[in-house]
Amino acid sequence: MVLTPGFQFLALGVQAAFELANAVTGEPFYTLSIASVEGGAVASSSGFAVPTLPLADVAAVDTLMLLAGLAPPPWQDEPTLERLRAMARQSRRVAGLCTGAFLLGQMGLLDGRRATTHWSYARQMRDTFPRVRVEDDRIFINEGPVWTSAGLTAGLDLAVALVEKDLGRDIASAVARRLVMHHRRAGGQSQHSELLDLSPSSDRIQKALIFARSHLANPLTVEELASVAALSPRQFSRAFRAETGQTPAKAIEQIRLEAARLMIEDTRHPMDRIARESGFVDLRRMRQAFLRQYGQPPQVLRRSARTG
Repeated sequence: MVLTPGFQFLALGVQAAFELANAVTGEPFYTLSIASVEGGAVASSSGFAVPTLPLADVAAVDTLMLLAGLAPPPWQDEPTLERLRAMARQSRRVAGLCTGAFLLGQMGLLDGRRATTHWSYARQMRDTFPRVRVEDDRIFINEGPVWTSAGLTAGLDLAVALVEKDLGRDIASAVARRLVMHHRRAGGQSQHSELLDLSPSSDRIQKALIFARSHLANPLTVEELASVAALSPRQFSRAFRAETGQTPAKAIEQIRLEAARLMIEDTRHPMDRIARESGFVDLRRMRQAFLRQYGQPPQVLRRSARTG
């Protein structure tokens, strides 16, 4: 893991995936090192400093991970970029976490490749590196030996994906469970979250939404959701729209779509099973909802996820 001055401290948390992989397998499969170009203490954006090794003192590197700050890092000088390129050439794979993807862009490693970063800096990446195919709605992207991730927590999804590449799906799933990850997200998944977007202010509406997400196979009528919220159907509909800006029916369809898309991207379940489990009842209704929302049928999204 290579730190740049002003790196975001939370990004260091990805080391937990590799540490837990060692614990799950009972072997020291991964050895972790924290380095910087010059070595010594490197200050994070929050002011805490982390001791690092100089890159020159790091012997063999299998996986090079680049960490930067909350905002894209300034352009590095050529000697620094050449040191990073030399280390990347010796590595089996290299990853830029969140804004660390900008460092890969400066190194020229993203030219002609697909890449992602935090959605709020995607346009800047596109403008700064016109030869990079920036996809701003992905959790992480793997293009050959080069990996990039979205926001900071997406770096953990990328790390678990690296573990899966090395040690298999069962070990990666065990690591995700140890990390108490609610869902081990596939790289093709959207950075977008319906529950976060709805973000109601009251506990009652929040409780109804959580119930809906956990009971997608239910009809989830206004009456059922109002009962969960301990409100009358009229009170519930009025409060729901005031707090989320959407009708209950529209919000439930969005939640069903998100759940179906996750299953499409991260499982091999047949489409009719996904339609049932996400509450669309049948494949025809799910297909219509996907065309309305994404402009594509679910089968196209599955093909994209498998080739992404």
